[in-house]
Formats: sequence, structure tokens, C-alpha cells
Amino acid sequence: MTSLSVLQQPEVLSFVRMARVARLATASAEAIPHAVPLCFCFDSSNFYFVVDEKPKRQRGLKLKRMRNIGANPQVALLIDQYEEDWNQLAYVLITGRAQIVEDQEEYMEALRHLRDKYLQYRAMPLSRESNPMVRIEPVAVHAWGARFTPPAAGAPRQDH
Repeated sequence: MTSLSVLQQPEVLSFVRMARVARLATASAEAIPHAVPLCFCFDSSNFYFVVDEKPKRQRGLKLKRMRNIGANPQVALLIDQYEEDWNQLAYVLITGRAQIVEDQEEYMEALRHLRDKYLQYRAMPLSRESNPMVRIEPVAVHAWGARFTPPAAGAPRQDH
């Protein structure tokens, strides 16, 4: 399934909202890829992540992911689930355009969503000046896995 409307399907929306971690793929201006796991939220339109206070080699805009976004805003966000029962494997791949959030109101709204989702963020001092927030506007979405496949006509749905 590939299109932005995929994100509005109840199974996909639930999967995305329940996920605790995603993998962000960026590329430098020279097309050198870089991928990192991160905490994120989805507000039904856009995905957000903040450069938080977890230990990192660099801070803020000096992080490789942030430098890459500045040079090349095309990103991919992968939300996946591995299970030993391979019938339960699933992923949602979002490709989109990343941009640093400049608007204070948007920053605070996204931060509220992140703090609702991750208790650790409630105790972290996070500010627009020290902790850049990134908005990922989806351009395409691909969902894969049996949980996202509608049952055949007349067949009972088996939820696992």
C-alpha cells in the first residue's frame, strides 16, 4: 500500500502511534547516507522529532542528521516491528521533506505530543533555542505486513 491515505487507515494509524522508535534516514549533499533511531510523534499530518538531551557526540544543529537535513531535506522514516512469528512482521516507510520548526506555537504543540508519548521528555528541559525540532511532511507512505492487508471478501478477519 503506497499513498498518503495509507496513514489514515486505522491499522496503520494505530501501528504508527503505538511505535516507540523509528529509524531516520538522511543523506548529505554528497548523497552519503546516514541512519539513526529516534523518538517521534505523529499529529495526523506530520511527524516530529526533537534533538533531545540524550548523550550525543554533537549538540543541536551540529548533529550529522541535522547537517544532512540542512543540505538535503529529503528523508525517510522507517517504523518497524520484528517478531519471531514472521507472519507478524510489519513496517511503515514514510518518505518526506524535513524542515526545522521555527514557529514557537508549532514547536510547543509538537513538544506537548512528544512529552505525552515519552515520560522521559517531561523531566528534560527542552527549548527551541537549544533543542531543534524537525517536522517531516510525508510525501509518500508504504505500509507492509499482514496486519495491514484487508481480509478477503467474506473471510473473517483474524487479528493477532
